[in-house]
Amino acid sequence: MSTRLLFRAGFRTHTKPLARTFSSSRPSATHGSFRRYTTLGLVSGAAVTTSLVLLNRQDPLYADAEEQPQRTLPSPSLSSLLRSYVVYTMCSIPPLVDWSPTILSTCLSIPIVRNITEAFVRITFFDQFVGADTAEGAIPLLEQFRQENKGCLFAYSVEVDEAAAAGKEGKDVQPLHQQIIQEMIHSVDVAADFEDKHRIGKSLKGRRTWVAVKLTALVPNHHVLTKLSKYLVQNRSPIPVAFPGAPRPNDLAVLDDYPQSAHDILSSDDIAILKELRAGLEAICQRASERNVRIIIDAEHTWYQPAIDAFALSLMVKFNRLPTSGTQGTTSSVQPLVYNTFQAYLRRTPEYLRYSLQTAKQEGYVLGVKLVRGAYHPHESQTHHTPLSISPDELPPVWPVKSDTDDCYNLSARILLDAIAEDISRVPVKSSSGSWKSWLLSKPATPGQPVESVPTVGVLFGTHNWKSSKLILDGLVSRGMAQIDGQTAEGESVLKIGDEVTERVTLAQLYGMHDDLTEYIVHRTSTSLPFVIKYVPYGSLTEVMPYLSRRAIENKSVLGDGAATEERRRAWAGIKAKVYGA
Repeated sequence: MSTRLLFRAGFRTHTKPLARTFSSSRPSATHGSFRRYTTLGLVSGAAVTTSLVLLNRQDPLYADAEEQPQRTLPSPSLSSLLRSYVVYTMCSIPPLVDWSPTILSTCLSIPIVRNITEAFVRITFFDQFVGADTAEGAIPLLEQFRQENKGCLFAYSVEVDEAAAAGKEGKDVQPLHQQIIQEMIHSVDVAADFEDKHRIGKSLKGRRTWVAVKLTALVPNHHVLTKLSKYLVQNRSPIPVAFPGAPRPNDLAVLDDYPQSAHDILSSDDIAILKELRAGLEAICQRASERNVRIIIDAEHTWYQPAIDAFALSLMVKFNRLPTSGTQGTTSSVQPLVYNTFQAYLRRTPEYLRYSLQTAKQEGYVLGVKLVRGAYHPHESQTHHTPLSISPDELPPVWPVKSDTDDCYNLSARILLDAIAEDISRVPVKSSSGSWKSWLLSKPATPGQPVESVPTVGVLFGTHNWKSSKLILDGLVSRGMAQIDGQTAEGESVLKIGDEVTERVTLAQLYGMHDDLTEYIVHRTSTSLPFVIKYVPYGSLTEVMPYLSRRAIENKSVLGDGAATEERRRAWAGIKAKVYGA
């Protein structure tokens, strides 16, 4: 299974290590906080990444590998095949996985050897799983994707060093978390410029260069999100949704009212940080709305999730608002602007999805959903009933076994496919007040009637699982949202999918991983718009290492249960074909 969708991408463009947004304000790699950022990131991140990055044979519970048919993939270069073979060979050696942190920590502590080690990390794991040093540097990759009818999900993969960020960088230097907000706005502009270049006429359809946002990177102290989550869990009215519960439209009222009940949990400084976070998120989304770029809010640990859900809901209510009669509304495109992440390994997910769909109808906004299996299962299981967890429930927030998560993902996919099919079949019904709410609550129209272009739900299905991917494709056919239109070279049916569906449904995998599944989906679908996207992290080596370090530890089972071996086998087959013409 996919234990966190969307972390790494494989493309390398050697450009300046810093985005132009930071050219004058970002501290150098040898300056105070950034030096700590660099050292800790390279020692722990590079060490873990070089072999632990995706493998954990001791914990295959959330692995996503399975025997699959052979696919004909676009021909990569010999150098990229050799790189993939080296990377996945290292990921397939358990002793190297176990000892890599110690080995690389030692190597990085020796001046000359450190330079060699950093160079090795760059030409192997960094080049395999990271898109580029800058957003602009990834443009050639985006061009390649577009030629292959694929899209891209950008992620500026840098996180705040909390201990360093707590110190003052100097009066003339912008705090690091604020610089990250500015870089995310910059990535929106880069994505929009690329889409504008490929725009056909005045149409806003098919804009498949999106931007991912991680909230813990946008605050100087991520514990403030835990505090807000704790306050929300204690003060929300109860509903039948398991921890971490479900957000309410008035959750963020605490930031403006600051009631006495919040004083024991949230200090005035915490409130100020959270207000700044809200302003930063709204600035990102405002630029995204102006430039018609989708924003994906990433999920994180459950002790952050109530706060993350509250911010995501607030953004959807504001930026996904359905138009009223005679207006264009806030949503200027036919896609929802903001998507929140739903993790199938959480026990709450089916009920949370149903609740969210109903809340969106009642409040009159478009629900954006990114459905993934989840990234933090081992940590969530081990920290339940410890001070780190804020769950009031007796049971852990995650399902105990992989099969439960698989069943939950597939059930959630069916719920969403039903909602999309119902959405497509609706016809607007004007009420006496001119509101769209009567349409949202109306019964579906009969097949063949006109389709309204503005959706009430949009879904990004993130998965590396073949069975789930096939379930989604087959579900489109069974619900009348796709028609069989020929066969692939392997004898499977090709599905013709119209724009009204591709504007509501997208599938995604990590770039640098499971390209066989990505190509399978591309070859099985006939669409005028990209139907599948790849997640593309970017950032300089020193910036990305802390992110890769944490993600490697949390997601090392993504390539467990033989998946690393299968990726290595495919790379070796490609090498032999290049060398021997076989």
